Amino acid sequence: MLITGGAGFIGSRLAIALAARHRVHVFDNFAAQAHPAPATTRIALARAGVRVITGDMRDPAALGAAMADTRPDVILHLAAETGTGQSFSQPAHYVQVNVLGTAHLAEVVRRHAPGLPRLVLASTRAVYGEGACIDESGRRAQAVPRRSDDLALGRFGLQGRDGQPLAAVPTDADWPVAPASIYAATKLMQEHLLRQAFWGSATQVGILRLQNVYGPGQSLDNPYTGVLSIFCRQILEGRNLAIFEDGQITRDFVMIDDVVRAFVMMAETPVMPQQTLDIGSGQGITLLDVARRLLLCLGASRDRLRVTGAYRPGDIRHAVADISRATAQLGWTPRVPLDAGLMALARWSGRQLRHPAARASA
Repeated sequence: MLITGGAGFIGSRLAIALAARHRVHVFDNFAAQAHPAPATTRIALARAGVRVITGDMRDPAALGAAMADTRPDVILHLAAETGTGQSFSQPAHYVQVNVLGTAHLAEVVRRHAPGLPRLVLASTRAVYGEGACIDESGRRAQAVPRRSDDLALGRFGLQGRDGQPLAAVPTDADWPVAPASIYAATKLMQEHLLRQAFWGSATQVGILRLQNVYGPGQSLDNPYTGVLSIFCRQILEGRNLAIFEDGQITRDFVMIDDVVRAFVMMAETPVMPQQTLDIGSGQGITLLDVARRLLLCLGASRDRLRVTGAYRPGDIRHAVADISRATAQLGWTPRVPLDAGLMALARWSGRQLRHPAARASA
């Protein structure tokens, strides 16, 4: 098996989990923003018997050499530049890594592994934009993108095309995609590229759209991903938390262990689902509520936060997954309750900040 981005937060844990039963290689560029302790990660992977190949998705020669060398039977494509806010200021970089890098992957598979049986993409729920909504009568309706003028006036809620208020409901892959950020647009293009590149071939393409993944091992230094890790660091450093908008932004947080299990199942199941699957807890929680729970986990006052009214371009209001298809077609359901996951993250974060030399993504 070959895991692109296999030294990252999700990829490294996935590689170690699969290495117990498979020969696993990872391909990763160890970019500093996502890898605060690359040496420690390399050691953890080596101990598990995982072979690490250093390379960049933007380098087709390096990617081709890795493909020719490993001849994988399964590819798990996790390599990507992540972060909604950062993508707004670095659109070309996101296109180069996520879109061009995935195009390179398709070409080198055709060249060096034309009979590849299975390729699984780590996509994101961000491709939905605001996602599924209902109007006041309970009918499903599409939300229009929130306007900066409304956000500046504190009008954060969702509206339909005729201005009627809408309420968010859990979203699955039957809902139309409507990416609201450059990051989301590049991830959707990854999906299209892989579906189209291997249409009619022996390669089956599976897609998992992930909600907000969190847990021990997530970088405490990357300001663009992992809001819960960012909150943990700020709390442990004695800072107050700044909560965007009115605090009622909703997210679906899914524990890293559950996400790794979903990818393992996609890699090993005899019949891989051909439909896109949504991976989350299936439960939403506001950022205000989850911030208060983290403060409690870390023994800090629940008042150490401030609802700022600030907003960012591309941020969506609500995100909750409908995971029924993942359960029906893959047999996957989340196992880690949010409170247990938050406590595990809080304890790990405390250890890392007390002993920074031990900090790692694995």
